[in-house]
Amino acid sequence: MSTPAPAALPVTWTPRRNRAVLYALCAVLVVLFSVLAVVLPESWQFNDRVMMACSGLLFAAVGLMLARPKVVADAEGLTVVNFVRSRRLSWAEVVRVNFRAGDPWVVLDLADGTALAAVGIQPGGGREQAIRAARALRDLVEERGAGREQRA
Repeated sequence: MSTPAPAALPVTWTPRRNRAVLYALCAVLVVLFSVLAVVLPESWQFNDRVMMACSGLLFAAVGLMLARPKVVADAEGLTVVNFVRSRRLSWAEVVRVNFRAGDPWVVLDLADGTALAAVGIQPGGGREQAIRAARALRDLVEERGAGREQRA
């Protein structure tokens, strides 16, 4: 039985279903709070209406932040985009890809002894899809990363 060929680079993994839901929710929030700002009773002042509309924009911004996570693999390494921060890693910096049963997302063990959550690969969009993505990333790390240098 042959092993599957490694993924062609660049590869991007994102929780697509989560993104679709969050983008739709953000649009609904902006529209809902804008409509509320317009239809508020006359006793509400102009600044109250502005703050109502701004609240919708603030909630939408949080939703967009939650939709950011992704993992991008290219020839030089990985870019891990989480909720607030992004981090660029060379292949040699990634020692192991962990995705155990019950984990909310993939965790990368790094050569400096730390770990980095890769929230872009998570079971929220489907457990089997997340497992396939984690295996593909593991195969890329083994092919290109620190494991290759240790074997040489």
